[in-house]
Amino acid sequence: MSKSRILIATAVVTAFAGSAVYAQQPQAQRLAGTIERVDGNTIFAKGRDGSAITLQLADNAVVTAVFKATVDEIKPGAYIGSGAVPQADGSQKAVEVHIFAESMRGQGDGHRPGWYGAPNGTMTNGAVEPTGTVATTTGAGGEPSFVVKYKEGEKRIVVPANAHIVRYEVGSKGDLKAGEQFAILAAAKQPDGTFTAARINVGKDGGRPF
Repeated sequence: MSKSRILIATAVVTAFAGSAVYAQQPQAQRLAGTIERVDGNTIFAKGRDGSAITLQLADNAVVTAVFKATVDEIKPGAYIGSGAVPQADGSQKAVEVHIFAESMRGQGDGHRPGWYGAPNGTMTNGAVEPTGTVATTTGAGGEPSFVVKYKEGEKRIVVPANAHIVRYEVGSKGDLKAGEQFAILAAAKQPDGTFTAARINVGKDGGRPF
């Protein structure tokens, strides 16, 4: 066999092997629902669609407690994330606002399209402009608004009365209790239909994670 044919054959085998390995990798997906029972690192839950979920958390899993919040808790200088819908004037009308814990500052910094929570949705993560009072800085409709600054620029976020606002705090596995709602951004589905995850957000005191 010629040297060129050997190289081509090797490349084909390598590509096939790489594709097979890739196909075997668990695909990350979002999970959300209500915890029904906790047994060590294993969570038995019901998804928002009513499906049964069995979730195995890593020993060192990061737990974030999610509390219900109000627009008054969005303080100048706070690091936030907002799922929103673009408006004609260039502002973003919030569907939800996440007030991050200080330890989460800088995560996901920036503005990007493709947010899953609304048609043409966007996600903006950044720091609230450290001037003025958020609740009295109003948008065109008289709604509270504020400017979020990130590395590449800034966006004005308008917060309507029906926006879902939550506050994040560092949590622990002790917060994972029956009846609490949870959400996971990247769970790996296993061949047996169960899931594994290294991070979980859990509601506390009436908070509902996204």
